[in-house]
Amino acid sequence: MTRPFVFEKPLGMRDTLPLLYDLKTSIREKIQHVTETWGYRFMNTPTLEYYETVGEASAILDQQLFKLLDQRGNTLVLRPDMTAPIARVAASSLKKEPFPLRLAYDSNVYRAQEDEGGKPAEFEQIGVELIGDRTTSADAEVIALMAAVLKEAGLENFQIAIGHVGFIQELFLSIVGNEDRAAVLRRYLYEKNYVGYRQHVREMPLSSIDQKRLMDLLTLRGDGSKLSDAIELLPTEAGERVLDELRTLIQTLEAYGVADQVKFDFTLVSHMSYYTGVVFEGYANELGVPLSNGGRYDELLSRFDRPAQATGFGIRLDHLAEALGLTGDEKLPDAIIFSPERREEAIQQASERRAQGEKVVMQELSGITNLDEYSERFDDVVYMIGKNGKGTL
Repeated sequence: MTRPFVFEKPLGMRDTLPLLYDLKTSIREKIQHVTETWGYRFMNTPTLEYYETVGEASAILDQQLFKLLDQRGNTLVLRPDMTAPIARVAASSLKKEPFPLRLAYDSNVYRAQEDEGGKPAEFEQIGVELIGDRTTSADAEVIALMAAVLKEAGLENFQIAIGHVGFIQELFLSIVGNEDRAAVLRRYLYEKNYVGYRQHVREMPLSSIDQKRLMDLLTLRGDGSKLSDAIELLPTEAGERVLDELRTLIQTLEAYGVADQVKFDFTLVSHMSYYTGVVFEGYANELGVPLSNGGRYDELLSRFDRPAQATGFGIRLDHLAEALGLTGDEKLPDAIIFSPERREEAIQQASERRAQGEKVVMQELSGITNLDEYSERFDDVVYMIGKNGKGTL
């Protein structure tokens, strides 16, 4: 193993330079404000969790977990998501609080990446969890809230795709008969490898009718008319139950005024295995990947001995910043450049301007190697130089 260069970072880790940091801070503050007006309370959890609890419950692939041992030999993980840690808190520290719980978070999560992946291994996620509410109104609330925070952040063109894990599972099991075969089909959908999906279906020992049903699933993407098409693929009691749920959902989203941003996608599959019902993803025209996702997870809380139905979403702050195209000019501070004999006067002026909310940098003249180059870094420069000068030079 070669020794890394002094300027190298671990795989997938990135620096956040001042301009991006300021931009993300602005976005974060807007999202937090809207989320709190909907009654959600922000919280945080430890960066390190036990592998046997949160690590195994997180539904993140084991090879993507950052693992380490503590002094007692316990296996720890850097938290790979926030849903599982918040489920742990809801079942422990908040176990005396009645349901439903409306919780929010703004935290960094960690997932190891392949050498050739080029993806960040650490990223900031902002989201909510609505725990203890089984109603379709709860699903609609978190979807509408996600739309509200995206709008408040400044994103104008976005779309939310809605699917249902239960529908796909019922359809696949009714045709292929067992979970292993269904898992293969789900994997193709998750990877959006529709060519591979079609080829795999053609090679399966199924009747032409069942093969057509599996193929027709790929056409169930679009507006509310796809609900009628979906029931033709799964004309069972379970299928009708799912469709009734989705009809109620879209009606509720219309009341929220966000139905125009919504489309149905019955091929939508999440990498999070704990989802059990409605799932959704947020897309922006400028991005080729989802910037947000969420869904219903009604079984996760039972792993922490407090069974409850729940739903929520998470937004990737780096993806949202990219979608907003926030690459504009940095808001530069002003500078006061002073000579030693006018130090106190410079400090006084800087303090007065900072008290008014201005950004001000103080710099003694003797600490500058190139005055012209240094001055170009600021919006305005005040020179307080010379023993007898009263103003600026």
